[in-house]
Amino acid sequence: MMPPLLRPIFAMSAITLAAADKPAEDLAAPPVVTAKSWLIADLDSGRELAAHLPDEPRKAASTAKMMCAFVVLELAQKEPAVLDEWVSISKLAAGTAGSNAELQEGEQVRVRDGLYALMLPSGNDMGNAFAEHFHPRLALPGEETPASAKTAASATRRNFVAEMNRTAQRLGMKATTYRIAYGDGGEATDFTTTARDLVTLTLAARRHTLFREVVATLEHRAAIRLPAGGEREAVWKNTNELLQFANYDGVKTGTTPSAGRCLVATGSHAGRGLIVVTLGSTSDEARFADSRNLFRWAWGR
Repeated sequence: MMPPLLRPIFAMSAITLAAADKPAEDLAAPPVVTAKSWLIADLDSGRELAAHLPDEPRKAASTAKMMCAFVVLELAQKEPAVLDEWVSISKLAAGTAGSNAELQEGEQVRVRDGLYALMLPSGNDMGNAFAEHFHPRLALPGEETPASAKTAASATRRNFVAEMNRTAQRLGMKATTYRIAYGDGGEATDFTTTARDLVTLTLAARRHTLFREVVATLEHRAAIRLPAGGEREAVWKNTNELLQFANYDGVKTGTTPSAGRCLVATGSHAGRGLIVVTLGSTSDEARFADSRNLFRWAWGR
């Protein structure tokens, strides 16, 4: 039996040995975040700086509206008058479930203002309205578009969704498939995109000056034409809480039960611009904290 006086010394030695076997905290590692997948990239080159599961296919909710806006802006680049067209809000568009811009059946929104309605309050109604408005002038869907987006129920919008998929292929977004104009769509296992593909889309969309202006806007007011004549004023506020800080200037939030909380964000500090994509954060507060922590860690390196 060990003498009583030696027992404390032996216990302290065992604790010391156990501690020596444990790895030390890595102070250079990225912060711990709740996001299931994330990526930090250089805003100019798109070069990856750090990431966690950036190629894991995921639901990404309303980040799909970035592609919806990009398709509209690509059409406007070819024909600038597109931005001054008036989009009529159909019964289907007005009744779209989820987040909306509070557009009513029979109202009309100018395309330029519709981009704010789509991106700031995350208007699902505006996403469907854009899809219906531009559908007739776009090509029929082919193999790039899943069967669920080519049904009779989507007959007034499927060409637009097909154009979103064709554009994703053209940009090299190899893991991206769109099923609706404003979100994920499909079944629980029908994933939409990856953090890496969202960086690719961000770089492409930011080449449009109007895109950069829209996603950096905190609040936008627009004149809406009423069915019986006259106008009303709509006020849309941005769901991206990072815009409360001077360092950040975009891009898009996304929230559904299956996707979790998602955020594509851009920001600059001391001349260094970054894109941070976080997918599957656990709450609204966690989404913005995850993103800010990743930005600050990358800027501080």
